Amino acid sequence: MSRKRSTRKRPDRQVHMLKEQLKIEEGIFDNRSMMSLWRMFNHNIISKLDFIIATGKEADVYIADSGTGVEARYVALKIFRIETSSFDRRTEYMLGDPRFDKIKLGIFDIVNEWCKKEYGNLKIAQLAGVHAPKPYYFKGNVLAMEFLGEDKNPSKMMKNTVLSNPEEVLNSILEDIKRLYGADLVHGDISEYNILMVGEIPYIIDFGQAVVTKHPKASEFLDRDITNLLYYFKKSYKVEKEVNSVIKYIKQV
Repeated sequence: MSRKRSTRKRPDRQVHMLKEQLKIEEGIFDNRSMMSLWRMFNHNIISKLDFIIATGKEADVYIADSGTGVEARYVALKIFRIETSSFDRRTEYMLGDPRFDKIKLGIFDIVNEWCKKEYGNLKIAQLAGVHAPKPYYFKGNVLAMEFLGEDKNPSKMMKNTVLSNPEEVLNSILEDIKRLYGADLVHGDISEYNILMVGEIPYIIDFGQAVVTKHPKASEFLDRDITNLLYYFKKSYKVEKEVNSVIKYIKQV
């Protein structure tokens, strides 16, 4: 009697490679992160996790080969750490935001909502025409977005770049801040560390703390953003603008 051939689909090589890779990375990622990464693969957002390109207090950023669901060649994966006390200081950006008025205060809930919040803020930035990474997908504590760089080399922070046209760069950033404000959003953490230079164009990143203009501290955050940004350009490039005049211009939408 002949054995019936199974019609069950065999996993292709990419599936096998990712499974093996996640096994290798198991010592780095917790189970929740691994499940989120696996969901990214199942939704054809990524096909291979490559290597880390940035580290921070709250998250690490990896570059990954894209899946068929993304037109770009590479994807940036921002993986928020579950066990981190720094999120305790971030609740003020969420509790005053009417979009998150029912958030639970458990660490897992805060991290997941923070990831969701950054994805939503990036969508607003994209629709407003702001120079910022395109958001692709999010799940749990993992956010997939546009990779800014060439080949597998990430773009440099503005802080680590000598600008040949600082006044034009500053004006570009201010226009993006104005577009954000016109879309009822304030970034809340603009600095030379949160701007990447893609060629001669500044891209704003790290939108997790961005708040809607109805947030009780939105004006305070905007004032701080403008003050810090203008101080950097005055100190580094002798490009000067008056803070109150710029804030008034931003709010004229």
